[in-house]
Amino acid sequence: MSATTIGKLLDDAAVPVSKAEGFDVGAALRRLAADAGRAVPAPDVLRAAQARQRLGVVARWILNQPGAAHHVDRLAQDAPGIPAGEENLDVEGAAVYACLLYLTAHPESAQFWWQLAAGAGHRAAGYCLHLHHLSLGEDREAAHWRHQVMHAPRTDDPLDEDFIESIEAVARYVHTHGSDAAAPTASLEREVERLAEDSSGACIIVPRPDRQLAQRLRDFIRH
Repeated sequence: MSATTIGKLLDDAAVPVSKAEGFDVGAALRRLAADAGRAVPAPDVLRAAQARQRLGVVARWILNQPGAAHHVDRLAQDAPGIPAGEENLDVEGAAVYACLLYLTAHPESAQFWWQLAAGAGHRAAGYCLHLHHLSLGEDREAAHWRHQVMHAPRTDDPLDEDFIESIEAVARYVHTHGSDAAAPTASLEREVERLAEDSSGACIIVPRPDRQLAQRLRDFIRH
């Protein structure tokens, strides 16, 4: 086969390439952005994100309750220096403190204090645990705490399907419109970090609050 024939075959097999000046970079970027906007996250990812958002709404709501600081103050005075347990615990204070810890980026400590409160019958703390585990993709634990919430003996805490549905509706509204329930201030975060740094040994759980933190929370709620 002659060199001329080989050259012709190669020319015929060549992939046509558009001229560089005909490529619209801006239009290509806009198409990529539009495609990214249409991408739908996997169901488990979406479920975890929704649970995280709902938990943030519930935690802020609990933290902003008028009596929150009073209960945290009582928790601080309940047998100071003795490890917290159901027998020496202001249950409402433990639930509030857990929400504060969650909102200041101490999720493991928040889980510990929610578990103490839920074990003592605080159903809203149990619901927080349900959302917390759901946000981590821990479906078995999430189902356990939802069952505990829905089948626990009735208390003064009216947590039922209607309440949960209303929480989810409020969470959707807050996601779109924002909320008046304030997030922890920098001064509150500093108090939590002080307690975390003062904890002894290798324990990663932030210990029982003290009255200084309770006073800072009282100022936060007042303002």
